[in-house]
Amino acid sequence: MAIRVLHVATGNVGRIALSQLIEDPRFELAGLVVSDPAKVGKDAGELAGLGVATGVAATGDLDAALAARPECTVYCALAETRMFEALDDVRKILAAGSNVVASSPVPLVYPWGLLPDGMIEPIEEACRAAGVSAFVSGIDPGWINDLLPFAIASTCQRVEQVRCSEIADYATYDGGPVMFDVMGFGRPVDDLPMLFKPGILAAAWGVSLRMLARGFGFELDEITEWFEREPAPEAFDVAAGHIPAGGVAAVRFQVTGHAGGKEVLVVDHTTRLRDDLRPDWPRPAQDGGSYRVEIVGEPSYRVDVCPSSAKGDHNYAAIAAGAGRIVNAIPDVVAAPPGLRTPLDLPFNTARGVFAAALAR
Repeated sequence: MAIRVLHVATGNVGRIALSQLIEDPRFELAGLVVSDPAKVGKDAGELAGLGVATGVAATGDLDAALAARPECTVYCALAETRMFEALDDVRKILAAGSNVVASSPVPLVYPWGLLPDGMIEPIEEACRAAGVSAFVSGIDPGWINDLLPFAIASTCQRVEQVRCSEIADYATYDGGPVMFDVMGFGRPVDDLPMLFKPGILAAAWGVSLRMLARGFGFELDEITEWFEREPAPEAFDVAAGHIPAGGVAAVRFQVTGHAGGKEVLVVDHTTRLRDDLRPDWPRPAQDGGSYRVEIVGEPSYRVDVCPSSAKGDHNYAAIAAGAGRIVNAIPDVVAAPPGLRTPLDLPFNTARGVFAAALAR
């Protein structure tokens, strides 16, 4: 029997996740919540870009949508600029008796060691009281720095360091709030955006580093952060808007987990808006962008992941991967014991049903 699912948000991630929920026979779309008043009343099929009528109209009222008692809610609302509201949304959904899979808020990927108990416990209590679970993931933070490193390292006799990298050109990414407000593209180099305020990088990607450390069986002594930004040599336009001359047009940052006096776990991001900027920084394995996992050990590895899509470029493919990660987790999260779940306590996801859905067409 199909799992009845409520979907929240139709932005870059949400629109792709919604399209899978509509087309995948494992799921029955029970409702759709949007924040844009212009989208209220529109059919889910239209908002997913599928050109089909589902009979499910978008609403702006989360409480009313939860009254339909969905078994699971797919939560894809932007949380970077509304963290506390997003945490409240997740707690409300859980308290209403719906399991949650989500692309945000990122701290819930692995909140222990980051959020205070007073912020974690209300969510855990909502899970226990309603007998439901929550799972937050994506591609990065997500499977590129949890499942993939674990899978590769499982073949090693010795591991000394794990490095997970994203190397991408974001010129075609149209997420203005993330690009300008969070990452600070287009701003003067001395104007620090939210992402580069002290402690934010370590918080955002520290969730993945702590989860890796727990999976490998040790604790980190500290997490450090480093970043560098490059100004535009002249003005140019990207999908999200205008980059003035002298405004930030490329960034690189590292978040590093230390143990025993050594750099053992590293997240390394290189983001350009033009391919010619900072040629000395890491280069992707394919035009546009790729992900990379490097393991120093015995044996050592360098594994490049090159996402592509028939529906868009590397940026679209990466977003689709994050959406697919959470949607395909729905059956396991519904079946899991109550509580906040991570890849360390969910069964290995083989995407059961994905082939079946394709073969049925």
